[in-house]
Amino acid sequence: MTTAPPITRFAGLPIRPVTVDETLSLLAGRDMAAPFAAYITPNVEFVYLRRKNADMAAEMERAFLCSNDSRILHRLGSLAGLELKFSPGSYVVRRLFEDRVIQPDDPITIVGVTEVIVGDIRERFGLTNLHHHIPPMGFIHREDAVHAAVDFVAAHPARFVFVAMGPPQSERFCHRLTQDGRATGLGLCIGSSLLVLSGRGSPAPAFMEKNGLVWLYRLAMEPGRLWRRYLINDLQGLAVCLADILAIRLRMKHPHA
Repeated sequence: MTTAPPITRFAGLPIRPVTVDETLSLLAGRDMAAPFAAYITPNVEFVYLRRKNADMAAEMERAFLCSNDSRILHRLGSLAGLELKFSPGSYVVRRLFEDRVIQPDDPITIVGVTEVIVGDIRERFGLTNLHHHIPPMGFIHREDAVHAAVDFVAAHPARFVFVAMGPPQSERFCHRLTQDGRATGLGLCIGSSLLVLSGRGSPAPAFMEKNGLVWLYRLAMEPGRLWRRYLINDLQGLAVCLADILAIRLRMKHPHA
């Protein structure tokens, strides 16, 4: 079984430099009955978000695994002399299903996305033990809604709990699950990966994905929803990354401390 490498700290992110194959091995090898823990896939925006939200930062620190979701973050890390590797959540989720790490009768819980998307995934992979909960919009700010979602996950033990609400909401919800202490399994904070897996999402063209331009594609598709993320949050995260590169190069900071 694959052993997780030590954490590399870059721009405040506790990343374990693993490939997609190594990530799959680590996720598949975790005991379903183990206490709940999260799998988180940070990108440049996370540099900004974790500085703004203590719950998100805390959950990243105690996560079972954080793997690098961004080609841009990979390239920025290389400027600091770091090999962060590239293991995006969308690749990992697809392989979990297509490589049959997830068997049709495995217990699966999904929090978020629509019934239509879940129905497509259930039919495509023949899932027979899937449970789905849709919290209300902005539920993380409503204690009653958070408690209902936590109760649902605790009442439906699963090997994998797909938390598909985007950052920082997914990570904050996982933090509430770990605080509650009743749930087991792995919480996969995987954003829009299920939308793409269902066939209803529109992934970026291969040349844009390969060259780290997925952000530009998504911004062009949904400018009203994503402009703040890419033009404000990411730019602030980028500034922190550049400062970290300088600090590491000048040996004012050690990424493995």
